[in-house]
Amino acid sequence: MTARSAPRAPTRDERRETILKVAREVFFEHGYTAASMSTIAARLGGSKGTLYNYFKNKEELFEAQVRDRCGAAADRIMDVSAEGEPVEALTRLGEQYLEHLYSEETVQMFRILIAEAQRSPELARVFYEVGPARGQQGLENYLQAAKARGSLDIPDCALAAEQLLSLCKGRSHLQFLLNLIPPLKPAEIRLQIAQAVSAFMTLYGPKRER
Repeated sequence: MTARSAPRAPTRDERRETILKVAREVFFEHGYTAASMSTIAARLGGSKGTLYNYFKNKEELFEAQVRDRCGAAADRIMDVSAEGEPVEALTRLGEQYLEHLYSEETVQMFRILIAEAQRSPELARVFYEVGPARGQQGLENYLQAAKARGSLDIPDCALAAEQLLSLCKGRSHLQFLLNLIPPLKPAEIRLQIAQAVSAFMTLYGPKRER
């Protein structure tokens, strides 16, 4: 019989991902203030010393959550090809954007950040820079490229990016955050984004098509 090889020990990066996953569960269950490094360490099944080898305190651990999750989401949503035609590219971007906004994980993270913004403005700043601001910059870059190709006629691409994201959210996102309506269904997202892109193209499409 062939001897079984010993299980491979997780790498440092894999261990870090496990810590972030467990910490995220604790933050979502207890909120930022009530969550503790002791609780996170206990759920990991290790000592606090091991946890502190990766993150020196709760603030640093939560900031890592924000950078990893929000930054990755912004990059994924705004990853539109500079060669894509505007209607198709912006529709795809808008649908991914709304799906992200209505996801349970995004809502949980957003509510924690709003609750902590007064006490921990630095966390709010990190969230804004690696999430919304980074995403808007990616959209602005796409609009600049489309403008250079003549696919769009935009005087101010930074303003246009802000306007498009606002059109995508509409009033339904605020209603959702206030718990007045349930999350939009996929068909409702598609309809809202189609209307947003249509309005955007009416304003900024090539002059010959207006």
